[in-house]
Amino acid sequence: MTNKVFWQDPYLTELTSRLSSVKANQVQLTDTIIYAESGGQESDFATIDGIEVIKAEKHGKDIVYTLASDPKFDSGDLVNSQIDWPRRYALMKLHFAAEVVLEVFTQSYPSITKIGAHIGQSKSRIDFLWHESLNTLLPDVLLKSQTLIDSGLPIVSDFENIESERRYWQVEGFAKVPCGGTHLKQTSEVGQIRLKRKNVGKGKERVEITLV
Repeated sequence: MTNKVFWQDPYLTELTSRLSSVKANQVQLTDTIIYAESGGQESDFATIDGIEVIKAEKHGKDIVYTLASDPKFDSGDLVNSQIDWPRRYALMKLHFAAEVVLEVFTQSYPSITKIGAHIGQSKSRIDFLWHESLNTLLPDVLLKSQTLIDSGLPIVSDFENIESERRYWQVEGFAKVPCGGTHLKQTSEVGQIRLKRKNVGKGKERVEITLV
């Protein structure tokens, strides 16, 4: 099992750890700060001993990294991992912003059903099953979301179940939500957000979230 240091300290940008497996250009680390795409959040951009990681995949409780070239290091060696911090921090902000917007929809408009989500570096999006435009609801959703963000409340992120690696984030008085992403320490780190509605097909509505 890969020890996922990105959960313990999502602000850590560099880590020296040992290789547990090396098979051609696919490697595993005993401890890692490099997030692998999951729950809609994209993978980190990163290097391992200076070699670009071109893919990060979850295999059960392990994470397998595919490198841009075959490495010279072997299993058991110590290597240095570095992540693209501006990208990670943008993903953390946009992930939490999307979670807040979704929770506001869930609490205020429970009949509107989420059918998908994606967190990228420049924007996040949530897809809903709904029969009419969400444009009229966005001012209310934005106001409630921005108010929560501006409150500066602490964000708790921890295990619901360590054995199964089920995790959650919680803001006291607002919500407790299952999530295995990388999370901010405080709501106000998100800053100002903007919401935009898109129609993506009959009966489907998309809300895009960007940072101002």
